[in-house]
Amino acid sequence: MDESGSMGRVNFDLIKNFVTQMVDRIGFLIDYGIVRVGVVTYAETVGTTINLNEHNSTISLLSAISQLTYARTTETNTHLALAHVRTKMLTQQAGDRRETPNIVIVLTDGQSTDETATEVGTTFYIFSTAY
Repeated sequence: MDESGSMGRVNFDLIKNFVTQMVDRIGFLIDYGIVRVGVVTYAETVGTTINLNEHNSTISLLSAISQLTYARTTETNTHLALAHVRTKMLTQQAGDRRETPNIVIVLTDGQSTDETATEVGTTFYIFSTAY
């Protein structure tokens, strides 16, 4: 979740609400251990991280998401967030399961500060609040 200065508090709250609704809709899959959800906020650096194995109930995960706050920093270093997800979150220690495909959704308002470093060799779905 992008929390850079260009995102703004209103848009940050919109994407936080989107994540909350998405988690609520798949809550039964979380409660039965079928789906794991992790969240990372980022801007100049990686902010809050909720690892895949931190919350095994919808209520607990929704509570953690509700506590996310907007940091409002200047840069949008998406490449740092993606590197963090790849090297820290998608590990067995953080709750990754080898036999289960991973889906990474990047919620941002626009382009990364370093577009070249942001390029990845796998499929990512990027949702933007920009229009």
